[in-house]
Amino acid sequence: METLLALPEGGEWIVLLVVVVLLFGANRLPELTRNTARALIELKKVTREAEHAPTPQELPASERGTPQSAATADAEARQQTPPTA
Repeated sequence: METLLALPEGGEWIVLLVVVVLLFGANRLPELTRNTARALIELKKVTREAEHAPTPQELPASERGTPQSAATADAEARQQTPPTA
């Protein structure tokens, strides 16, 4: 079976590192890595929360919300706002 995506090896990593340093500058690399790490931590946190979130079937009926109740709420909101000229 042929691999569709080959990862860089050995000297290719050095070339990639040189290109990144030339593009972003050595001073910005720590900032870029820090921001990347923060983004990964946030992604993991959100993923963990989503895994433990209750499904709509597990929620009480009053908290589920149905498309019909959302449409009703939207219609009521439109009735309460005065028309603009």
